[in-house]
This record gives sequence, C-alpha cells and structure tokens, in this order.
Amino acid sequence: MGAQYDVVIIGSGLGGLVCGYILSKNGYKVIIVEKNHQIGGCLQTFKRKGIKFDTGMHYIGSMQPGQILHSFFSYLNLNKDVTLSPLDPNGFETISLQGRKYYYANGYENFIETLAKSFPKNREEIKEYVKQIRAIADASPINNLQEINNHIIIEPNIIKATVNEFIESITSNKELQNVLIGNLPLYAGVKDKTPIYIHAFIKNFYIQSAYRIVGGSDVIASSLANSIRSFGGEIITSQEVDKIICDSTRATAIQTKEGELITGKFFISNVHPEITMEKIESPLIRKIYKERIKHLENSIGNFTVYIKFKPDSVPYLNSNFYFYEFDDLWETNNYNPEKWPQSYLFMHQCNQKEMTFAESAELSGYMKFDDVREWENTTIGKRGEAYLQFKEEKAERFIKKLNDSFPGIMNNIEYYETSTPLTYRDYTATKEGSMYGILRDTNLPVQTYISQRTKIPNLFLTGQNINTHGILGVMIGSIITCAEFIGLNNIIKDIHIH
Repeated sequence: MGAQYDVVIIGSGLGGLVCGYILSKNGYKVIIVEKNHQIGGCLQTFKRKGIKFDTGMHYIGSMQPGQILHSFFSYLNLNKDVTLSPLDPNGFETISLQGRKYYYANGYENFIETLAKSFPKNREEIKEYVKQIRAIADASPINNLQEINNHIIIEPNIIKATVNEFIESITSNKELQNVLIGNLPLYAGVKDKTPIYIHAFIKNFYIQSAYRIVGGSDVIASSLANSIRSFGGEIITSQEVDKIICDSTRATAIQTKEGELITGKFFISNVHPEITMEKIESPLIRKIYKERIKHLENSIGNFTVYIKFKPDSVPYLNSNFYFYEFDDLWETNNYNPEKWPQSYLFMHQCNQKEMTFAESAELSGYMKFDDVREWENTTIGKRGEAYLQFKEEKAERFIKKLNDSFPGIMNNIEYYETSTPLTYRDYTATKEGSMYGILRDTNLPVQTYISQRTKIPNLFLTGQNINTHGILGVMIGSIITCAEFIGLNNIIKDIHIH
C-alpha cells in the first residue's frame, strides 16, 4: 500500500468497525482489511428475489434515550442512519413450551406482572429474579458508563455462578425455570458451564426495550464505514489476510493471500482467536498457548431458513417466537438428529417502520458442526449435490414443524433459502460456524477468558470473543480494546458528551 498505518485492523465485523471508528476519530491513521466483498461480519445481509435478509443481527435492545445502547449509538453517530421499529412492549418474546405460551414484556414491572399472570403463585420469585439480573448488570461499571478506577470489568463472583444454578436458586417451579431461560438461543447456553452474567446482561438489555432494525442490519456497517472514511480511515475488501508478520519483538505487517504487504505500528484482529493465532509465526506466541486456544469449546452453530412470503398472506408478527419440545430447555443443544428440529426461533423481518403483512422471515435452530462435517473441506457453491439434498430435507422438516404452530403458513411461502454452520463459517470466519465463538465456562474461567492483549505487545484482539457477544457485548469489547490506545475513562467521558 506504500504508507505505514498507525493501526491495521483485520476483519470488518462490528468489533473491527467500532474500533476503526473510535481510533480514526481520535486521530489514528487506520486501515481495515476485509476478506469478503461485503463488510460487516454478522451485520452482513443478502438479497434473494428482491428481499433483503439479515444474517446475524436480528433485533436489538436498550435503545430508548438514556439506555445503554442508545448512548453507544449516539457516540458512534448511528442514530442518524438507523431506523427502528419497536417490538410489542407487552410481548416482545413469545416462549412456546410444547404449545403453552408465555410472554416477555418490556419494562421491569411490566415483565414481572406479565409473567405473574401465568405464574401467580411465583410472583415474588419473578420479582426477585428481575432484581438480581438488574444487580448483576449494574455490577459492571462499563455496562453503565461509570468511571473505572480498577481493571475489574466484570465482578469475579458472577463469573463463577452458572445460569442454571442461579435460576434454580430463584424458583423450584420447573415450568418457570424453562420460561426464564426461554431465549436461550441468544447465547447458546450450556448447563453447568455458562456463567450467569451472560444471561443477565442479555435479559436486562432486552427487558428495557426491544426493536427491529428497519431495512436490515447492514445499515449499521455502512454508517460506521462512512464515518471511518470521513475521519480519514481506509477500508479494503476482498483481501484475505494470510499472515501476521513479526520480528523478534513485535508485529510489523500483514500479508494478504495475494502477497500484498500492509505495514503498521499496531494491529487489531477482529477474527476468531484460533484463526488469528494460525496466521502468526513468532516465538512470542508459545505453542502451548495456541494449543489451549485451539482446544477451547465453541458455542453451537445453527441452521436457518430465510423465507419470502406470498404478498399480503401472512400478518406481521411483532414478537419473536421461541418454540421448544423439551421438558428441560437445557437439553436443547443435545437434540436427537432423528427428531430434529425440536426447537427453533422464528422472526419476521421489518422492511418498513409500519408493517401490516410480513414480506419475509427467518427460521433458525441449533445445528452441530458434526452434522455437516463431511463437507468441511468444501467452499461456498461447491459442496455438491448431497449437501444440497441435506439442506433441502432439513428445510422441509423445519417448515413442517413451523406449520404446526402457525397452521397454513407453509402454503404462503413463495421462496426460501438456507444456511448451515458451514455458511456461517465461511462468511464470518468463526470456528466451525459457531454462533457466538468461544463458550464461556465457569469451570474454566481463566482459560475461556480471552484478553484483548496478546503476548505480541502491539497486537490486540476484539470482537465477540472479547467481553461478551451480541451488539452490546461487542461494542463494549471494542471499547476495552481501544482503551489500550486512548484510555477507558477518556472513551467513557466522550460517550457521555454525546
């Protein structure tokens, strides 16, 4: 490229874009290098039959003035470009347990009272649940934009407790336990492993408010990219990074698969830590560390059906629908392949602010990488006829299951497309198509905690494996990464100004 950059960022997912925004805004000469033609990672969209489909970012929370994500959007100058449509405040999530329906409502008191209608004898337990998840969320200073005087981002005690232990301590009512973890697919929790703070942050985030992004999540990526360029930053696409080149003390450049060198003073990888480590040959990164990262468990993947409806045939559903056939929702990721799908998440897409009929929807359910492993060495569009038949059979089973809850809906489908963990792997560079990257495990708190720092002093990490996943978790992780350059409290002060 000729010029040396202050910061070279590998990957244009949300983490890379937010880091690019913060650093270029603060005067750093930044370049973002993206392997795909389209930027955005999980913010990417695609079009089929005139309909745009989201791939990873389906709905967001805490977007009312004064709430945390609204503050981040203001700081990142996103509010001017992103149009939102509120989900039903009295039931933004519908939890269907073998046909019995329960609802999550927005607002703490509304959430309590709505669930208490279904569980009148457990009202005080529901109240205690809300009190405790609020306390856990409030215990994170950065989650509340408080000045930080130590290095504790998350209180140690809430890293040690698991979600299932916490829920069981709240209530012995098995049905209520299932309902309280009803949006499990948002973090792909695993029994006796997933720490309570993951659950609490997400639940608190959406209870405050919940919205769909009108017209697709790629508007977030486009807005951030435009701002980065306005600050003098650069973004290049269709350039896959092959190597991170190091001397005896630091990283010096990246080399693309086309052989191009891009030099920099600092480097940030928004790619999965294992894939990042594979690109490095340096004595600064010990083999034992690479092996540890390689053998960490990743969250499960998913299979998705992207549906286009016949015009004016399906009324718009202003709630996300979670379906389960399990008596214990913790068994969701241990599904029986013969009975698959035994659970799913069904979401209509919002193509304009006021919707009467749905134009499109997404139907998503857990899928292990082992289910598609026989095609792991293939590439997009070149996986063969057996793979296409596999996807078709899975899609038909999925749609028939959906039709049980929404009778007649299969007759109103004009077209559908599918994706598997392989698709997700190849478009977002996440290990084995994992939805949320490395699985946080209370039994291995140190091993599954991924620092933004590496043993290479000028190479940093960002993305969903730093802090937590999801739009809020990734934005906070990006702030933690950028704090290495600017200082955490300086960023927090700047957010308050906006």
